[in-house]
Amino acid sequence: MIPLLPPLALPGYEHIKRYWDHHNNSYVAKILPGEYYVSSHDEILVTVVGSCVSACIRDSVIGIGGMNHFMLPAQVVMSGGSSWERTQVNAATRYGSYAMEHLINDILKHGGTRDNLEVKLFGGGRIMANMGNIGQQNIDFVKNYVKTESLNLLAEDLGDIYPRKILFYPTTGRVRVKKLRAMEQTVLERENTYRRNLEKQPIEGDIDLF
Repeated sequence: MIPLLPPLALPGYEHIKRYWDHHNNSYVAKILPGEYYVSSHDEILVTVVGSCVSACIRDSVIGIGGMNHFMLPAQVVMSGGSSWERTQVNAATRYGSYAMEHLINDILKHGGTRDNLEVKLFGGGRIMANMGNIGQQNIDFVKNYVKTESLNLLAEDLGDIYPRKILFYPTTGRVRVKKLRAMEQTVLERENTYRRNLEKQPIEGDIDLF
């Protein structure tokens, strides 16, 4: 039996598309490029990433967690051992910091504890042949971020050449990953649109973690 309404979204997430999934017998929140979502309910968070990266983060004690979906602007170069916090790349990598820190802060704001956070990372595939390896830039950023912030990284599935469909169950921490060998063009078009929009937007200011 389908519930009449999905569980009430946390404040600020009313715009996220949610629907009943008959196959999984659960409500699903669909996370698009540039979005993030936090839930304290027994629902599934889903996204499809190509060059982008998705971080699935949860408080392992109380079961509140969330997912983001982001990429760095194409002009960011993470070469020569440059790390995300250095001055020459800091302005551009605020895009990634914004995605990570808003997700973490919202988990903490709704009852999570920083010491209980666990992280799983996905994506960064090389599907944009004409863009260099922006997927690897995203991977370098997010892994450096997790290391620098001393977050507990439990699992990762990064790189390769295929898009991935990610299903995250925040109350339990379970993640299901499916590589999509027939969706490269669809994902490429979606991420190219996201990238163009991203590069037109002003860079976000600094954000402090709680």
